[in-house]
Amino acid sequence: MAEEQKIPYKIYLTEDEMPKAWYNLRADMKVKPAPLLNPGTGQPLTAEELTPIFCEELVKQELDNDTPFIEIPQEIRDFYKMFRPSPLVRAYCLEEKLQTPAKIYYKFEGNNTSGSHKLNSAIAQAYYAKKQGLKGVTTETGAGQWGTALSMACAYLGLDCKVYMVKVSYEQKPFRREVMRTYGASVVPSPSETTEVGRKILAEFPGTTGSLGCAISEAVEVATKNPGYRYVLGSVLNQVLLHQSVIGLETKIALDKYGIKPDIIIGCAGGGSNLGGLIAPFMGQKLRGEADYRIIAVEPASCPSFTRGTFAYDFCDTGMICPLAKMYTLGSSFIPSANHAGGLRFHGMSSTLSQLYHDGYMEATSVEQTDVFEAAEFFARTEGILPAPESSHAIRAAINEANKCKETGEEKTIVFGLTGTGYFDLVAYQKYNDGEMSDYIPTDEEIAASVAKLPKVNA
Repeated sequence: MAEEQKIPYKIYLTEDEMPKAWYNLRADMKVKPAPLLNPGTGQPLTAEELTPIFCEELVKQELDNDTPFIEIPQEIRDFYKMFRPSPLVRAYCLEEKLQTPAKIYYKFEGNNTSGSHKLNSAIAQAYYAKKQGLKGVTTETGAGQWGTALSMACAYLGLDCKVYMVKVSYEQKPFRREVMRTYGASVVPSPSETTEVGRKILAEFPGTTGSLGCAISEAVEVATKNPGYRYVLGSVLNQVLLHQSVIGLETKIALDKYGIKPDIIIGCAGGGSNLGGLIAPFMGQKLRGEADYRIIAVEPASCPSFTRGTFAYDFCDTGMICPLAKMYTLGSSFIPSANHAGGLRFHGMSSTLSQLYHDGYMEATSVEQTDVFEAAEFFARTEGILPAPESSHAIRAAINEANKCKETGEEKTIVFGLTGTGYFDLVAYQKYNDGEMSDYIPTDEEIAASVAKLPKVNA
């Protein structure tokens, strides 16, 4: 017990201990992620082809498979100091309530105005847009966390910000929308009548509640048709996982300070930004043969790209105007049910994480909506933080693993990512508390119909 008391509830790093470089996980991968393809030619996209869509420096980061560490510019590090380093918390109260021998830690990314980890990449992408002399950026957002983070970063740097928000979230989360507008962003529910691709989607799927794939299509169209604008994305891309590696790097530094080695690392998975960032240095050790960890991706049963998807080239967007990425996908035409999985509603998964999963370096599980909110409420009452629905997928899995330890008596150390807070998700909590929340799991036939539309690629 005396040894236990040496580990504080919250492990904080000093500013000097903050990472000075992002870690590029791909540099240590034996099998690199498959390249993005030009949907017209079927050939790998070049930097020249990507620069009309993304900022020049971000294109370099997107295509870099070999540089292990990329320096974080001083301006970004100074901005990070507003909310980083973030605490690694020992969940003593949760452990006691569960009566488990497991030791549980969570990396809390919600202690900033945007309410989530998304600000780590938002400020980086906005910085490179500003440095390039652009007028503004366009993007999509699911639950609104990414849109909120990007609008905050753009306000700080004086950039225009155009956000296409998945319609179901736009309607469920009006206060998240208003935070974006407060920071100066324009917010449009997607799919919309403001773009060609939006009108096409609405014609094909009348009354649709939208998806991240729809919103991506609209944001890309607006960026490519307006001089001085570029498109930025909050997840999925290699560059985003790179920026989010600060989460995992800080986590590992904090654990190493106390000689703690986790057995299980758990992250929620939608497009892969949080999961990829959290596991980055640990996965790097695993790839280099220096250490072994059990790494678990947790996704919603309503949008199960890892657990029920197909590993293939697919469009990243519903409108089929974006490059093709090789990933675990449910098909770009798949539109999830109007549930409260928020930012975990993308039809595919990061190419980097997809390759690692395909090669057996990590595992995945899916959880149902009511089970997720049961865990969220339990966590809120125990640890005092109201978690975001996305984060609560990881909480559900962490509790499940801690209960297994209780059954077996094993003293495993569990680390999970608490991506953000759920104070803008109270409509979802209300549905759960009123007993109006239900679970929807897509049928095999629904997934098969979407997967059948995958593009034919000879690569």
